[in-house]
Amino acid sequence: MEEGTQNRKGRFISTLRPMFPGYVFVSFDIEGGLWRKIYSTPGITRLVSFGNEPAMVPLDIVNQLMLRCDSAGKLLPPKIFKPGDQVRIASGPFVNFVTTVNNIAPDQRVWVLMDIMGRQTRMAVGANQLRAV
Repeated sequence: MEEGTQNRKGRFISTLRPMFPGYVFVSFDIEGGLWRKIYSTPGITRLVSFGNEPAMVPLDIVNQLMLRCDSAGKLLPPKIFKPGDQVRIASGPFVNFVTTVNNIAPDQRVWVLMDIMGRQTRMAVGANQLRAV
């Protein structure tokens, strides 16, 4: 899950949303042929497949994704940004804006340069509100 912001009735609300909406990761023996039983699970319409066989996500990728999450499965913000990094704002009124890191304050506030109406504006945001692009 990742934190995001939605505009509901003119108010910005922080919500948790799936990082991969509509996908479920399962572990099973492909060779055993029991993967056909997964189709009988409510909500499952199909498996990501190549031809007639389901595609396997390498365990290393799944492990790396899990390492980037807390114990509740929420995506953690990156540990370190540096000036010049391109970042996407993940929550707040400027959600999904892509901007550039300008400076990092000792209190973990990150100063970014936003291009608003043709002018660069310097703004401070929490590191937990940013995602690497």
